[in-house]
Amino acid sequence: MKSHWPSFVAGLSGAAVFLGGAFMAPAQAQDQPLVIARNLEINSLDPHRAFCDTCQIYLSSTYQGLVKLGPDEKSVVPSLATEWTANENQTQFTFKLAPDAVFSDGSPVEAKDVKWTFERLKNIQADPSFMMNGLTSIETPDDKTVIVNMESPNSEFIGILAAPYVGIINSDVAMENGASAAEDAASADQAETWFLANSAGSGPYILDTYRPDDELRFKRNENYWGEAAPIGEIVIDQTADAVSQAQALQSGSADIAMQIDPDTAETVSSPDITIKTVPSYNFIYVMFSPGAEGNQVPLDLEVRQALAYAIDYRGAIDFTVGGEGAMQASPIPNGFPGTDDLPMPEENLDKARELLAAKGLEGGFAIDVTVASMNVYGVDLTLLMQKIQQDLARINVTLNIQPVASAVWREQITSPGIPFSARFYAPDYYGSAQYVQFFGMLQDTWWERNASQKGKVDLVNPKEAELLQQALAASGDEMNRLYREIALEMIKDRIIVPVVSPNLVLAYRNEIEGVRYSACCNLPLAELSRK
Repeated sequence: MKSHWPSFVAGLSGAAVFLGGAFMAPAQAQDQPLVIARNLEINSLDPHRAFCDTCQIYLSSTYQGLVKLGPDEKSVVPSLATEWTANENQTQFTFKLAPDAVFSDGSPVEAKDVKWTFERLKNIQADPSFMMNGLTSIETPDDKTVIVNMESPNSEFIGILAAPYVGIINSDVAMENGASAAEDAASADQAETWFLANSAGSGPYILDTYRPDDELRFKRNENYWGEAAPIGEIVIDQTADAVSQAQALQSGSADIAMQIDPDTAETVSSPDITIKTVPSYNFIYVMFSPGAEGNQVPLDLEVRQALAYAIDYRGAIDFTVGGEGAMQASPIPNGFPGTDDLPMPEENLDKARELLAAKGLEGGFAIDVTVASMNVYGVDLTLLMQKIQQDLARINVTLNIQPVASAVWREQITSPGIPFSARFYAPDYYGSAQYVQFFGMLQDTWWERNASQKGKVDLVNPKEAELLQQALAASGDEMNRLYREIALEMIKDRIIVPVVSPNLVLAYRNEIEGVRYSACCNLPLAELSRK
């Protein structure tokens, strides 16, 4: 049995726990560990190798960036940097660091730490490294001034710095434990194991312990240079599915449940629990990999178009989240620059059959589907695939679905590839370039590599690279126009097909305050407290 609670509390009912909290003095209440029920699904705790939704919560609580996302979820506000400027063509950015900022070991945050962090993020060549695309040099004229130079205009650079993966690392501590920011960091860096047990940032929390598939435990950073976090200890408890999370919430063994779906939420009737549903920028998509070894027919553009036309998008939203979600046109989420008035995905069986007949495939064929066994944003990916299996059966296409652990999925998608699958994405910051750089068919983006299996099939769309370069040099209406053109190109690619943008269910016990959706960070832990 896990020991998140003092022993005298563990055996009490949810109502009794609530009563205990009600009579507890405020200071004592904050000392009680706060438990979050969530499917951890962590690929790494190394800030430059981590790339997952729980990673966003972890990194934004233990590491601070130069800026952070503002309350409107779109603007940026100061964090480690008190002020910043950009030159006219958006190729040089100058930052002034807060004079009193310190890391969790009490040492000052200095310009050399910023330079080292950005260079390691670029050179380690892991999933979030694309955020430093175009970085050419960094100058540190004094301990509190940083000048970043880019090879071409990048109007989104300040926004990128609000992403959790760009948090500043204590370079001295990290290097003492095997980290490297050198050009050969991809092979020379040996710090990933150290980061599984230690954090080295300036955020309101530090890493206490991490046990894979069990729990992630935070402890308040007693050297934090800002306002101290109210809760002294927070635990994210591995709880895989929505029903188990709801049960933990109702029993009082969890204070917050993060991935409850709308159907499960309707079964929660306790007066001690608050349920709220809010829109999100998250989305679930299906994807095609024409370069995957297991393809039984060529997944060329016409075949991909046919399969996309056969999906019942409205039905998928009803089936997976009880209608609590929205359709999404492109891999850039609704509400981001360039997404106004895009054509939504269309279900059209006549077009689907016509396209397959033109390829001589009207008799049908089979596709192997490997999907991670997980519930994310309230959507069970396997159940979603079973719904699409029924949809595609209408055009004589058979899906052979194989659920696997998420870690297995990550390995298979890179090699030998998965012909057809489903996945999810949450924003890292407010800006559309991240979606082009991750989902677009630009040379060597994450999905271009996987879908083509490193160039076995040519999927590169040169127009997207050209338009992205123009968008990063533009602003205002012109920038929106260019991102809209890119979104239309990504829709034409039919590699990434969004199926549902689910609303987010916030479920927590009434005595908890500060629970909210954050576009970059999922759940800001430092804002949580007990009444």
